[in-house]
Formats: sequence, structure tokens, C-alpha cells
Amino acid sequence: MWDVFEQPWTLLGAAVIVLFVVWTVRSVWPEKAKPWQWLLPLGVAALAFGLDYAVATDLEKINAVVKAGIQAAEAEDCTALARLIASDYEDSYHKSKEELIAHCRSRLEPPSIEKVRRIASDVKITPPEAVATFTIMLQFHKDSYWAKAYKPSALVVLEFRLRRQRDKSWLVHQAEVREVDKMSVNWGAAWIPPAGPRVAMIAPAF
Repeated sequence: MWDVFEQPWTLLGAAVIVLFVVWTVRSVWPEKAKPWQWLLPLGVAALAFGLDYAVATDLEKINAVVKAGIQAAEAEDCTALARLIASDYEDSYHKSKEELIAHCRSRLEPPSIEKVRRIASDVKITPPEAVATFTIMLQFHKDSYWAKAYKPSALVVLEFRLRRQRDKSWLVHQAEVREVDKMSVNWGAAWIPPAGPRVAMIAPAF
């Protein structure tokens, strides 16, 4: 919470302290008062917002990957999803990035996903690795196979393992499906809902 690159509040707090010090000095020793002294707290405050805006932290980069993934899933754009996947990708079901994208193309046949809404997230970063767990609500298109064979929406828990690249960007090198509607599942599983036909695993979506 003290990382000045993650948020501006630490330096803004410091700016308030500097402002108090400047005010005290000018009050106690008026002969030492100089107009430029008021620029000190202003400069610290400007630095706070400048660092927050200019420096993209690992967490911000990971969140950007997630946002791009959501947009790609909603657009049913597997090519865009592929740009977020590392070349050495492998999970418990897909042995390569190519297999994952092929699975994606077979599942995201329009119309498929109407909306992806992130419900909760937990990101643990231990550079150069990160583990991100997301709970998302998938709203299927009303004319999609999923809406007709299963139900209009599904609550999905996904776990992503990301790795920082040489250019400082982050890419997904493993993704696992942990839950669908509170039921433990995995990539290779198929399940029978309490009421409804047998359905296959949902394709990756952030």
C-alpha cells in the first residue's frame, strides 16, 4: 500500500506534511518566508500524480491484459486473445498455445458471448511470475448454443499464471478453469447440469 508507483496517496500524504512544515516555518520565522516555499508541497503533489500516470506497474499491466481479454472475449476475437498468450503456453488440457486458440475458435463461434463482467479478483505477484484468480459472470448471447443448451449465464472462476516478458509486458502462460456455477471443473471435464443436457467446457474468456 506504500508503493508510490501503485497509487498517489502516499505522496499526497507527504505533500500535506510538507505543507504543514512550510506553514509552520513561515509562521514561526516570518523573516525566512519565501514565496517559492509554497511550491514544495505543490511539487510533491504533482510528483504523486505524475508517477501514477507515467509509470505502469506490474499490477496495472496485468489488469490491462485482463481488460484486453474481456474485450476480445466479448468480440469473440480469438486472434486478439492469442496476442495475450505466451508462446510457451501449456495447461492441464492444452499442450500448446496453438491448441488453446484452436479450442477457442471452436467454442467462440458467433453468436456466443454477450457480456463478460468481472465479479472478483485476486492477484499475487512474485516477479517475474504472477497468479491471478478471477470470478467472472459470462452472459451468453440469447441465440448461442450455451444459452439454449445450458442457461443464459454462468459464474466462472478462472486462474491465470502470467510471466513477465523481456520487454516488461505480461503474458499468460497457463490458464485453468476452477469452477462453473460453484461446481469444481477443469478444462477436460464435461458435466451435466441439475436440469439440462450435457455440455462441454466453456472456452477461455477473461
